[in-house]
Amino acid sequence: QVQLVESGGGLVQPGGSLRLSCVVSRLTLGRYAIGWFRQLPGKEREEISCASARGGMNTYADSVKGRFTISRDDAKNTAYLQMNSLEPEDTGVYYCATDGIHVDCSDFDVRPQDYWGQGTQVTVSS
Repeated sequence: QVQLVESGGGLVQPGGSLRLSCVVSRLTLGRYAIGWFRQLPGKEREEISCASARGGMNTYADSVKGRFTISRDDAKNTAYLQMNSLEPEDTGVYYCATDGIHVDCSDFDVRPQDYWGQGTQVTVSS
């Protein structure tokens, strides 16, 4: 079945950077939009960024705009999230996901029953 595997999380000091990776198996990533989500302690999971397929627009939540950059390498079936200027408020579990249906982020609508990774912990602390 389709698998998404995140990596790259860890402990970083405030102001530091991390790069998350999401490797997709058994699904041609180049055909679909893919998103990064996070769940902060005590909060619901939220979408923070989406990368459209086929050169379409990327989107960002206001909370990460200007600090995080999403990218994708369809030849490697992998998506990335470069996170700079990390803050303690960014601490949480980060997930990648795709609905395996939509090309553009404007139509992106990932639900719990769609394709999710297992999550990777990001901790920002001094």
